[in-house]
Amino acid sequence: MRVVAAVFAALLLLGSKAAADVLITPAEAALPSSADARLELRGITRGPSLDQVSPKPATSVRSPFALKIKFAPHNNAKVDIAAARVTYLKVPPVDLTGRLRKYTGSDGIDMPIAEAPAGTHILRVELKDSLGRTSVSVIKLIVE
Repeated sequence: MRVVAAVFAALLLLGSKAAADVLITPAEAALPSSADARLELRGITRGPSLDQVSPKPATSVRSPFALKIKFAPHNNAKVDIAAARVTYLKVPPVDLTGRLRKYTGSDGIDMPIAEAPAGTHILRVELKDSLGRTSVSVIKLIVE
């Protein structure tokens, strides 16, 4: 009876473990890299800024990993979540916005278990605030 209870408990633990969500598929990672990572901003802007919290910039990680990007609006504005866009810089570009939508809030992106193949992945994040100001940043993910 103890063996049956132990097996049942192990199955419950395995079943309750959170599954990783795919951030980047192997097929997308195999696409040619885009040579264009320009930010395309003109003049001075105080649009929302962002900070790559996890994984730390210039740090390699193993998949799955936590993807956390913090948004910071300026001058009493609010981040316009509906206008946020995340693009994987490949040829052709891959729009990741839909995959990240459920992890995106006014304070940033918090994807606790992100799956991506090994390699260096460049993401372009575009934000807009309630005053119409736009910011564009590039995030570099290094996956072992």
